[in-house]
Amino acid sequence: MDELTAKRIQEEDKKLKDYVEKKNGKSVEELYAEREKRVMDAVQGKVPDRVPVVFGGTFFAMKYVGLPYSTAFYKPVAWKQGYKKMMAELEPDSFGSAAEMVSGNALETLVSGYTRWPGGPLPENVATQIIEHEYMKADEYDMFLADPSDYLLRVWLPRVYGVMEPLGDLPPLMNLSTNLPMIAPLFLSPGWQKIADQMKKAGEAQQKHLNELGDFNGEMKNFIGMPPDFQWMGGVMPPFSGFTNSFRTWKGIVTDMFRQPDKLLAALDKLLEYRMATAKPAVKRPGVPAIGASSEPHRVSDEFMSRQQFEKYVWPNWQKAAQKTFDLGYDIISMFFEGRRDNQLDYFLDFPKHSMMIRMAETDIFRAKEILGDRASLMGNIPISMLQLGSTQDVEDYCKKLIKEVGKDGGFILRCSTDYTQEAKPANVKAMIDTVKKYGKY
Repeated sequence: MDELTAKRIQEEDKKLKDYVEKKNGKSVEELYAEREKRVMDAVQGKVPDRVPVVFGGTFFAMKYVGLPYSTAFYKPVAWKQGYKKMMAELEPDSFGSAAEMVSGNALETLVSGYTRWPGGPLPENVATQIIEHEYMKADEYDMFLADPSDYLLRVWLPRVYGVMEPLGDLPPLMNLSTNLPMIAPLFLSPGWQKIADQMKKAGEAQQKHLNELGDFNGEMKNFIGMPPDFQWMGGVMPPFSGFTNSFRTWKGIVTDMFRQPDKLLAALDKLLEYRMATAKPAVKRPGVPAIGASSEPHRVSDEFMSRQQFEKYVWPNWQKAAQKTFDLGYDIISMFFEGRRDNQLDYFLDFPKHSMMIRMAETDIFRAKEILGDRASLMGNIPISMLQLGSTQDVEDYCKKLIKEVGKDGGFILRCSTDYTQEAKPANVKAMIDTVKKYGKY
């Protein structure tokens, strides 16, 4: 960042801070403390001064300030300034799903076969897409189970990133022993030279991107007085969602459930075993609960599988992951229930009181409040379709219902069902936030 740009940003940030403080009649330090307490009280199942509201959206921010979605991948400074401006004007209690941490230039350099992003393979105003391929084939379970790290390096990575294709020429790592000189000639080939050159180029692009983003959370604190949504660091994630995403695809997993269920279960166990072995203990802050993640966010919902399948392929590992998260010293487990989880709520009745923070997308959140009200704080679940297609009155009416019924006795955070909010009407987002401030006081 050149000196002129840095000076311009400093001036913009000062104006934002002055605007926020004048609008609220409080310092940004006071606003931050007030908002953080409100959110953390709700996370712990307490009754805050009013229902908190969280809003985020990487691409919505660009639409709000009139910039293309590609800005998030290629112009992080412009994206950051636009996001701060939006949040200063809308003023939720906390922000979520903010900065795009990956450089578009780095993705291009690595020839990503998994991600498509605006300004790269996609038009500049088309949001990110994931291209699902069987990066792990149906007949490769034995290879994966024998040595997962070797499999990931020599088989999986070359399929995900085109520039990594020469990794497939390596011998199995377990066979290497002390014979490194025997494979040294591989590094003379054009393919390996390209890996070295492209990794250097990608590394420089990624580091530049991160440097320009800087301490984003710190800037939101210092100039807007706004905390990020409840922060979790660590915990143990169960394996099913990730394995379907990055390895076998949903079609492959369903096929494996019938054709080779034992190998599928063994692979899931292997992933969980690794995650549990490498998980770090919670870092405690005085007066703040340690929040860890242990969630199967998607592809385990009622739309995807029966209770019988859930009990066989998902729940045992999820229980182990959650218990390990508690054992590591985390006080509250963060979860995201994508899709409908109406048939799964009773599984969580054995969790300790006020030990979960669950964000719900399409689950019946009113029923969830009745079942899990003393076990979990709930967050949700304004339909994104309502923010896109409904009227401001529709939004206000639904928010009022959530506040009255789910917000009763605390432990509730208002938020839309997903952070893919780029098609939401700004007026509807404002109605969501304003309704909480008008009707959400206890």
